[in-house]
Amino acid sequence: MTETHSYVEPPSRQSTSSGSPHLEARRVTKRFGATTALLEAGIQVARGERVALVGESGSGKTTLLRCFNRMVTPDAGTVLLDGQPVVRGDAVELRRSVGYVQQEGGLLPHWTVLRNACLVPRLRGMDDARNRGLEALDLVGLPAEEFGERWPRELSGGQRQRVALARALAARPEVVLLDEPFGALDALTRHELQSSFVELAETLGVTVLLVTHDLEEAFRLTHRTVVLQAGRVEAAGTPNELRSCELESYTYRLLRKAGVA
Repeated sequence: MTETHSYVEPPSRQSTSSGSPHLEARRVTKRFGATTALLEAGIQVARGERVALVGESGSGKTTLLRCFNRMVTPDAGTVLLDGQPVVRGDAVELRRSVGYVQQEGGLLPHWTVLRNACLVPRLRGMDDARNRGLEALDLVGLPAEEFGERWPRELSGGQRQRVALARALAARPEVVLLDEPFGALDALTRHELQSSFVELAETLGVTVLLVTHDLEEAFRLTHRTVVLQAGRVEAAGTPNELRSCELESYTYRLLRKAGVA
């Protein structure tokens, strides 16, 4: 076993009959023209659990993630937050209440770091929006007295992603969605930011759904991993559970290809 795999598997936090999942997708199907992105896909994420969506390009993982903040509307099936269908509420308010980090961060380039960090609390009309932004920057290791008045272009890639994470956390959401947030970073920066992310998630107790193409990353950062192929959920479980899949299954072939079988 290589050093990169020498981690302690976090305990599973699967939902039980004592309460509904924090996030749930039931038989979700989504087509874009002639392309089927999701086909009766279903997942459950317990409160405080971190779950990764993995799969090859075009497997539907980003489409499924975006169903939870209504950036994508399924053609069929049900998507629930705290047991309630997300379509029942206002889409804009939903997006402001759920933290979201995309691969390139999506910072507003003409806004300072502090103003970017304060964005969501301000949009939600919070009186202490500035203080929340300051606190979030401290949480991600970018104190405002040093970084607050800088522009995104003056930051490294890792620092920009930290600001994006601060923006997602500033309003203290219960749920955070992350779409390949570490994929564009160099190896050293990626590992450092991943470690910071796990500490933050544990400290804040947030529910996390993470899209990644990196199975080793999924195993290290989350409690469970969901494997998608061509829009279908092929398997879900802890790293050890996935390694126990049949040797000829798609999931085991994917693990073997990634070097984590």
